[in-house]
Amino acid sequence: MIAYIGIGANLGDAQGNVLDAIARLGALPGATLIASSSLYRTAPIDSGGGDYVNAVASIETSLGAQALLEALQAIELAHGRERPYRNAPRTLDLDLLLYGDGTIATGTLTVPHPRMHERAFVLAPLLEIAPDAVIPGLGPAAGFVPRVADQFIARIA
Repeated sequence: MIAYIGIGANLGDAQGNVLDAIARLGALPGATLIASSSLYRTAPIDSGGGDYVNAVASIETSLGAQALLEALQAIELAHGRERPYRNAPRTLDLDLLLYGDGTIATGTLTVPHPRMHERAFVLAPLLEIAPDAVIPGLGPAAGFVPRVADQFIARIA
């Protein structure tokens, strides 16, 4: 199964945390890192704190979606992730954006990620590594780029 993971951080060594998360995704048992995007600096949306560092990675995995979510949460915890309130600033945030071409709706997991098509910080790095990505139920991810053109995003050199 091919999965796409959104990665973001805006506390501590945000850039280092994002890079470490990509390395940890590549080391997950039952997963192989296929690609990772450039890093991007983005302004917070619906949250506080400083600018975020964001990226997207794709992995091939034999893990089920729930097991992958639990592995992502373990990586977040290893980086000191706390959830004091919704959209709080974070040392690391890992979101399961896409899991194959399927849709999932459980009490703990919704795939595709429900707001991914509304976020430049997801679309730009996703399209960098998967220009033909399709969001199940919505269509080609590239079709949503004009809707997020007003959101600040800059590739980090």
